Amino acid sequence: MDLSPFLLSFIFIILHLSGPRVVQGEVDIQHHHLHQKESITKLFVFGDSYADTGNIKRGFAPSWKHPYGVTFPGKPAGRFSDGRVLTDYIANYLKVKSPASYRIRKHLAPHHLKNGMSFAFGGTGVFETLNPGPNMTTQINYFQKTILDKVFTTSDIRKSVALVSVAGNDYTRYTIKNGSIQGLPSFISSVVNQTITNVIRIKELGVKKVIISNLQPVGCLPSVTASSSFKQCNETSNNLLVAYHNTLLTEAVTKLNQQINDHSSSPFIIIDLYNSFMSVLKHPSTHNIKNELEPCCVGVSSKYICGSIVKKVKKYTVCENPKSAFFWDLVHPTDAGWRAVYTRLRISNALEQIHY
Repeated sequence: MDLSPFLLSFIFIILHLSGPRVVQGEVDIQHHHLHQKESITKLFVFGDSYADTGNIKRGFAPSWKHPYGVTFPGKPAGRFSDGRVLTDYIANYLKVKSPASYRIRKHLAPHHLKNGMSFAFGGTGVFETLNPGPNMTTQINYFQKTILDKVFTTSDIRKSVALVSVAGNDYTRYTIKNGSIQGLPSFISSVVNQTITNVIRIKELGVKKVIISNLQPVGCLPSVTASSSFKQCNETSNNLLVAYHNTLLTEAVTKLNQQINDHSSSPFIIIDLYNSFMSVLKHPSTHNIKNELEPCCVGVSSKYICGSIVKKVKKYTVCENPKSAFFWDLVHPTDAGWRAVYTRLRISNALEQIHY
């Protein structure tokens, strides 16, 4: 996920514009009523770098370069962090191992697929972004093909949940492609609408529950707070852009669940990354975080990023203790940061709804 700070210059008028609301049709979803609780055996993952565990090819992203992965698994493994990401912590909660990456599926024995599969690609969104990776529609196409090819059986899918991460890459592209101020509310609505279309499709493929992350506080990302020497969040971004996206998402998911005949268990679940992030950032010492806004790994100048090497010379610096920092690079949390967010999600009971 990468959000251009330029976006912040015009989002303050969003709530003063009469942007379109999310419009949805009726949902036609097959229901499998279970008379007793079944255990979750598989996790299927869709989205971007907040969830990607290794789908980006080597050489195409810093996630395969040192010092990424220094905390876990001890070397670069394709995760955009020094260690684990959201997918790993959700898998841990479900008591399954992190699912295999779609990219290496043909090289894996069947038993390596017993925990599901991740189709998430860093830098992608619900629409086309600045990254050439597959958007979420294509990721779901990949998932559907694994079902048609009988890589996963109907029983497998029926005992699974899906994680959907939409962290803002669509908004980055909109900004860089000179999207208009007036058109931004409409575009936010389009992003949420497409997200809803995607999660409905995932559910219709047989997945029992779909977990959707709301938008994190983008105004607190180091790529934005760098302008204040990492001292304060940009509240304009958090209160307007993020609030608008998250409000529309909550309204849409609530409506979806109301359309489901089985009210005993909501199949669509929002995990509140926004408030989880903010809780940690406001009370960092509770989670042994000392550097809440300053990233652990940064380029030596604005020309470079974490992992940059020029003529065998490192063009980045790494903090002494990644466990004390919330952010790893300009946009992604550290292993410790994600652990703290996961802890907040547990405390809020947000994850309890996943069980069925």
